Amino acid sequence: MIRDSEVAAGSSNDPGVYRDQKPPTSDGIDPRQVTIEEAYDLWAPIYDATPNPLLGLEARTLAPLFDRVAGTYVLDVACGTGRWLYRLLEQGAREGVGVDFSAAMLAVAATKAELRGRLVRANCVSLPFRSNVADLIVCSFAVAHLPDLPAFAGELSRLAKCGADLYLTDVHPEGLKAGWRSSFRSSNGVVEVPTYPRSVDQILRAFAVGGFELVDCLEPHFEEPDRPVFVKGKKAHLFEEFRQLPAVLICHFTRSYRRRPFV
Repeated sequence: MIRDSEVAAGSSNDPGVYRDQKPPTSDGIDPRQVTIEEAYDLWAPIYDATPNPLLGLEARTLAPLFDRVAGTYVLDVACGTGRWLYRLLEQGAREGVGVDFSAAMLAVAATKAELRGRLVRANCVSLPFRSNVADLIVCSFAVAHLPDLPAFAGELSRLAKCGADLYLTDVHPEGLKAGWRSSFRSSNGVVEVPTYPRSVDQILRAFAVGGFELVDCLEPHFEEPDRPVFVKGKKAHLFEEFRQLPAVLICHFTRSYRRRPFV
């Protein structure tokens, strides 16, 4: 079951990447420019089956950090097809909810029996939950798609209990600066997902102002385990170039105990 709330820009997750401002395909087709919601609705039917090296690198780096999952209340914000929510429930989370604004992504997530009844369609800067509810929040590959990052940080701060963990991941700003773009190939051609690039410092500052303290900041590069995904995605020729830059930004925050009360 998918429960609806207000729908607006700023959600969904896990972009693929291509290089430069030039057309990303060998046949010279320009990417379609669509809204974020339209892009993820188009991506949803093929999303879980599409080769994406960012997902493998993120999973290898992030999964070992989840050492305090059992018995927690988890929010997966911009959950997409629910891959992190699924894993955290398997690891013993007491309760878990996934939130996204793409109805099509949530429809795919709802095909997974473990996630049924745990999915909410909502604007991620105005989430329909009471304050101080979450022990653990995950937000995977969404920051670059959010036009108002301080508002998002403030909303997650409202939801997080004092001392709660927040794990935030995204395409690394150095990759976006080098011309990497969120894109995928649909039946109608290449679609580009709109982004709002920011520096690492801008991201960390927004969450510090929002009331979070940084525990760790990881910046992994692509490695040999990622090469087969490039090959499968017909991007083997880009692997050596792409591995020179940090590919993913992974930030672990805790909600500060020095917080103003929410009412």
